[in-house]
Order: sequence, then C-alpha cells, then structure tokens
Amino acid sequence: MSDAEWFLMRDLLPVPGWLAGRGGRPEGYCHRQMIDAVRYLVDNGIKWRAMPSDFPPWPRVYAFFARWRDTGLVSELHERLHQAVRRAEGRAPEPSAAVVDSQSVKADATVAYGARGFDAGKKINGRKRHLLTDTFGLLLDVLVTPASTTDRDAARILLPAARSHSRRLSRVWADGGYRGHLQDWAAQHLGLVLDVVRRRDDVRGFQALPRRWVVERSFAWLLRSRRLVRDYERRTDTSEAFIRWSMIALMNRRLAARQHQHPGPAPMPAA
Repeated sequence: MSDAEWFLMRDLLPVPGWLAGRGGRPEGYCHRQMIDAVRYLVDNGIKWRAMPSDFPPWPRVYAFFARWRDTGLVSELHERLHQAVRRAEGRAPEPSAAVVDSQSVKADATVAYGARGFDAGKKINGRKRHLLTDTFGLLLDVLVTPASTTDRDAARILLPAARSHSRRLSRVWADGGYRGHLQDWAAQHLGLVLDVVRRRDDVRGFQALPRRWVVERSFAWLLRSRRLVRDYERRTDTSEAFIRWSMIALMNRRLAARQHQHPGPAPMPAA
C-alpha cells in the first residue's frame, strides 16, 4: 500500500480486542505489514510458503488471514470501505439496486472432488462464483459453490443474506438464468423485484446489455488478481475471503486516487 492508501484504511480497520480492553495477546506485527502481505499473495498468486522475506513469516501471515476470515473481520473491513466509496461518489452507504451473475472457473487439483462440479453450459470442471454488486460494480456479497450449482439455487442463498445486510435493497437485475419461479419467490419472501434483462435473439457476438455489463466488468476486475484466475482453495470460505481482499485493494486504490484528485481543505494555521 502507498502511504495515501494506508492513511485511508487505517481509520477503517476493526479495533483488536486487546487494544479495546477486551483481553487477548497484543499482535506482534503491524497491520500494515500483514495486509500488504495478504494483498501481495492475492495479486501475484504465489503459494503461502513462497512469501518474500520482506514480509513477516508466512505462518504468521496465514494465521492473520485465517483469523480475519473466521471472525468476519475481512467482511467488516470490506463493508466499511464499500460505504466510504459510495459516500465519496455522493451515494447512500447502502444501495437500493444490485446486479447478480455467476462465473465458472477451473479448480486446481488441491480442490477435493466433493467441493467441485461440472458446469455443462461452460464445459468447466471447477467452482462457480456468484456475485451480487451495486450499480458501480462493487461487491455486495459473494457465494462460492461447485460449478454444477444452478444460478437459481445459489440465488436462494445469496439474495436473503444480502437483503439482511442492505435493507434498502429493492431491485436486482439478472440474466436469463434467473428467470422463472425465482422471480415470484424473491417478490413474495424478500420483497425484491428481480428484473431479468434478456439478450435479443437477432444479435450475434458481444452485446453490452444495460445493467448486466456492470457485474461482467466486476468479474474482469477480479481476474486481474492472479490468485483468482483459478480456484486453488480447499475451503469455499477461503475463496470468498480472497475475492473480498481483491475488492478491498481495488476500493482502497480508488479512494486514494480520488483523495489525490480532490484533496480536502487545508488545515487552519495555529493561532
């Protein structure tokens, strides 16, 4: 991270228990070092044991990553950054509309047979990432399943979880894979309008469809992180955590760039 990125992230970090007087052992390494190490691993796709010597030892970095994954701290940091980006864009912290879609990726040999599946439509043996984004393309929620899971079945898990976090959410755009009984179910149980944006039958090749292209761009952003080009993780919650770390880095850079372009007012001189 640059100094500008760390200055913005430092105030958004969850407070450790020992620092807030809730017990626990003080951490031996600075949060900036740990976050830099995790971001380096996500961006470059290295193995844990290949962590460069400039960072803390890899077992300590992995322990930090696992602790933040299991306690939900990475989700908390991601949510705080997401709200900060939306405020900087002049929007409400919680969105009222979202876009949902899925992406199938090949799984590495480390992924167990029971944790993967075959996507017959994409001809991919691996896992499927189900993303729910706002209209900026920023992540709201993610669910990783075997590639054989249908979009409609995954949406029955993803949409209620997102609805519980974003009470303002009222409309979701999706592709044709989500049409059918899911639309009635979402309206009846969640109060959501699931708007299916269909592709015209007379158009061949690529077509940028309204709203749907937003989440497609989000998938392209994720694939810039080499750790996410394939799924190497034994646990699905680890895959979800890496996706959140990738979006954290993207939002942090975006906030720092915006702060550089539009600096705040200069401090008043001392009397």
